[in-house]
Amino acid sequence: MDAVQQEATARARELQRSWYGEPLGALFRRLIDDLGLNQARLAAVLGLSAPMLSQLMSGQRAKIGNPAVVQRVQALQDLAGQVADGSVSAGEATDRMDEIKNTQGGSVLSNSTQSTTSSGAPTVKRVVREIQSLLRSVSAAGDIIDAANALAPSHPELAEFLRVYGAGRTAEAVSHYEAHQN
Repeated sequence: MDAVQQEATARARELQRSWYGEPLGALFRRLIDDLGLNQARLAAVLGLSAPMLSQLMSGQRAKIGNPAVVQRVQALQDLAGQVADGSVSAGEATDRMDEIKNTQGGSVLSNSTQSTTSSGAPTVKRVVREIQSLLRSVSAAGDIIDAANALAPSHPELAEFLRVYGAGRTAEAVSHYEAHQN
């Protein structure tokens, strides 16, 4: 790889970090490991071609162009968290991946029932994901944990917030959000 290609790849990975919280190669490898997939199966579940997945992982492409694929990535991240905490078995995860694969997704800008309540207010999960996305666009999870550790002695509540939303699982953040609303 020549210097121009290396620079382009580094730039794509930085864009991925700003858009998705981390380079897609790291995110996809974690999903592969956590869910017991191979690249071909991950590509199929996401609705991407295997070459497109490879290009995103290697930094040859920076952005996932299809909003439905981004939603499937988020769904797989949630599923991986549920498998890790034991609330979903490996067999159930396989069934859920088939469901995720078959979802059409929706416009990120729409007020679909998945992202809002009947009153038009965002759901707790949607609000939590926005907070997570904002924090993760500012810094990598490891840096957020380091900041939380530095704040813990003088500002434990703020440190907890950073840990839960900046590096924790969505389900954990939803619980935290709900517990602190009243």
